[in-house]
Amino acid sequence: MSKGDFFPDQAASAAKILRPGAHTDTNNIADMLFLRELFLSFAARITVNTSALRLMPLAIAAALAFAPAAHAATASAPRAENAFLSQQDAAARAARVANVDYVLDFTLTGKESFGGTTTLSFDLNDASSPLTVDLDKATVKSVTVNGKSVTPQYNGWFVTLAAKDLVKGRNTVAIVYERPHSTNGEGLHRMVDPVDGRVYTYSHFEPAAAHQMFAVFDQPDLKGTYQVNVTAPADWEVISTTRENKVEAGGEGKRWTFPRTKKLSPYNFSMHAGPYKKWEDNSGKYPMRLFARQSVAAQVKPAEWFKYTKSGLAFFDEYFGIPYQFEKYDQILVPDFLYGAMENAGAITFAEAGFMYKADMTSEQRARLAGVIMHEMAHQWFGDLVTMKWWNGLWLNESFASFMGTLATAEATEFKDAWRAFYSQGKQGAYMQDQQSTTHPIEVPVPSTQNAFDNIDAITYSKGASTLMQLRHLLGAEVFRKGVHNYLVKYQFRNATLDDFIGSLGQAAGRDLKGWTQEWLYQPGVNTIAANYSCANGKIKSFSLEQSASKQFPTLREQRVQVASFRMDGKQLKLDKNVAIIYKGAKTAVPGMVGAACPDLVYPNYEDWGFVKVQLDKRSFDTARASLAGVDDPLLRAMLWQSLWDGVRDAKLPLNDFISTALNNAPQEKDYTLLGDVLGKVGAAKRYLSAMDPNSAYAVQAGRQLEEMAWNAAVAAKGNDDFQRRWFGAYLGLASSRPALDRLASLLEGKQTLEGLKINQDLRWSIIARLNRYDYPGAAALVKAEQERDKSDSGQSAALAATVVRPDPAVKGEWLGTIQDTKTKLPFSKVRTAMGALYPAEQTALAEQTAEQRLAKLPELDKNAGPVYMRAYGPSMIPASCSPASVKRLETASAQMKELSAGTRRALLDTLEEDQRCVAIKQAMTAK
Repeated sequence: MSKGDFFPDQAASAAKILRPGAHTDTNNIADMLFLRELFLSFAARITVNTSALRLMPLAIAAALAFAPAAHAATASAPRAENAFLSQQDAAARAARVANVDYVLDFTLTGKESFGGTTTLSFDLNDASSPLTVDLDKATVKSVTVNGKSVTPQYNGWFVTLAAKDLVKGRNTVAIVYERPHSTNGEGLHRMVDPVDGRVYTYSHFEPAAAHQMFAVFDQPDLKGTYQVNVTAPADWEVISTTRENKVEAGGEGKRWTFPRTKKLSPYNFSMHAGPYKKWEDNSGKYPMRLFARQSVAAQVKPAEWFKYTKSGLAFFDEYFGIPYQFEKYDQILVPDFLYGAMENAGAITFAEAGFMYKADMTSEQRARLAGVIMHEMAHQWFGDLVTMKWWNGLWLNESFASFMGTLATAEATEFKDAWRAFYSQGKQGAYMQDQQSTTHPIEVPVPSTQNAFDNIDAITYSKGASTLMQLRHLLGAEVFRKGVHNYLVKYQFRNATLDDFIGSLGQAAGRDLKGWTQEWLYQPGVNTIAANYSCANGKIKSFSLEQSASKQFPTLREQRVQVASFRMDGKQLKLDKNVAIIYKGAKTAVPGMVGAACPDLVYPNYEDWGFVKVQLDKRSFDTARASLAGVDDPLLRAMLWQSLWDGVRDAKLPLNDFISTALNNAPQEKDYTLLGDVLGKVGAAKRYLSAMDPNSAYAVQAGRQLEEMAWNAAVAAKGNDDFQRRWFGAYLGLASSRPALDRLASLLEGKQTLEGLKINQDLRWSIIARLNRYDYPGAAALVKAEQERDKSDSGQSAALAATVVRPDPAVKGEWLGTIQDTKTKLPFSKVRTAMGALYPAEQTALAEQTAEQRLAKLPELDKNAGPVYMRAYGPSMIPASCSPASVKRLETASAQMKELSAGTRRALLDTLEEDQRCVAIKQAMTAK
């Protein structure tokens, strides 16, 4: 699953967290039972008790060591009556059940509900106690067990099969049911296209939502085969894991029959249906298809999709040494999607919002498309072919796909700078998160499906991917590849654990990786390295690397990096010496640097091999500030920019100094990828100013300087579409003064032009939203008029965001009520859009009017709304206003609200720490 766009329509929420990479371009029996219960109790609490994180490896080891016996012993324990499946109950079920096969029959009409029959066959080694089958919020019409009709025992979450109806050996269960389609992006989601009234459905099951569509053992370690039959309207396409082998007309619809799949975990199976437009390409080794809604089909560039898909399949076949196993490769663009994309075997789904544009794609957008295609494709081997046993292994799926997706993009497409883009975007998010008190180890326990996504974040994706890249540097690229190949061969169509994966790599390398695993995967936090050197007679006399860690997370790690020194040559900074070294502990000598010329700048993680924060020495820091434009290497330039930004966030470099550096250097940036990173940091700097006080003299002055920088650069970029659109996107994100808003209004009306730039529909909405955000005269009417012009689903979402962002207390109150109404009929994708747009940084006064209410409502919503809702609500709606009073309010709430779910508790603490950071940045700036 691609989580680069975990919440793709939450731009304002992302802005609140101030992530700079989000630039704008328009993962004895009694004793055994006691230990297992101790582990589960511990695991349920670790996410809110960060001091316990260092004990986690012991808890995990105990759980893993005693799990098999505990599974068997607890097989008869009754399952908790709630919507979630605990790891303990899943393990008990897996200990009894094997060889699962499904026949799934669906009747789809396009109406709000659908009918289904699950015929489930499986081997049972112990029929002495009841067995549950997961099925969510359905109306169960009949249950048949081994040919006998039984009275359904159904609680709305799962069907219980009585022990008396089961047999040891092969069992067959048929469950007939009806269920409403979902509107929250899970299960079998239904959407009515507002343009033409056509109905589209698609499935989404991760982490554990297959039971929102059919009756199933909804856990990853009960893999099964799936034979699917679907009755659907005559003009619909039906897409599933296998290619249909029969389509028959009958009555008012058609009957689609699909051959049985290979073994899959439930979350990797899928079925999608609707009047989708279809494109086909059979030029490669595997047949490829692409699907999209009819009303948006003109926005799709199928040639781009097929080009990257074909090259990716060839790359992965070669790299893994195992042919793609699912015979055909379908990709479906779907509306209202929760995430960026999902790796359903042979039928991958993508969020329309992230991959459809009403103008030609920029280079960044094409690179992003290629990267996500590669990410999901990597999952076809690592995740679908070999799958984790339980959700604690989800990080490895996502980390590996992030690593391999970036590698494939860099080596199999034109985007050779993919690792630089990864550094500037995903990796920086991981660094930021790993410095917070709420960070967590890469590998963490997951007590139940309710917690499956608690830790699916930048640590899971980007720190995990960075850790794998570091391991590749440590072991060697070919040794790493051999270990991965051996792992996939050994465990194909099975489930595996972290130990299985690390064991395969260690065996290939001839090295015991247990110590490495302990340091990197079971311990949280990011280390800092600094170069400590002295010079004599113009030469380096001594040189060492010093590694440090925070008091909260004190682990020091082994890592292989490159240490590089540079000298100024006129106005250019030139590489003088580069030494690869493995460092460990608090201090490591680097003898290879002794004797080199005394440097103007030292960078101890050259070419970004390591996952570590770099602290520049004073001379290097001053050189970086003064000579950014003179650094030829764009990756080094990006890393130096990051060092400056780290200085801002650590309240060591005043924000106004950073802004001055940006004003002097950003317009000179000629690397497109790095420019996006720099402009992202500029946007984050502006958001900090807005959060502090948008009306202060300095904020107004700096804001206008940044506006003019972006506008002038956009004008100067005429003839270079990528750069012009990037600079204009920055201008849109910075515009707040009346002259800048006047200019935007003139562009919208056609009274002014920017030569070379086309104001397409996407840009029209962006301009209107910006005008409405700052209460520009007539802006509210512009929203209504544009809605009449653009009746598409994306137009509806854009209009919603533009409306909600308006600084009007009545609008805010109305939409806050809708957001907090957990029974609203509005699709969740729209609710999430409203969350992200409600309180932008500069609307502090308006946000304060509801701050107390939002904070007081948090426990109630957390209890009733569910994890999908709260993953959006927490980061967007918890109030923070960059003031000591706001910090105190959040400190009080965090001290009192200790019973929140793990994810919501983390969102609260993260908001508190970011608010503290904002106040510290403000103090550093004013103290200068």
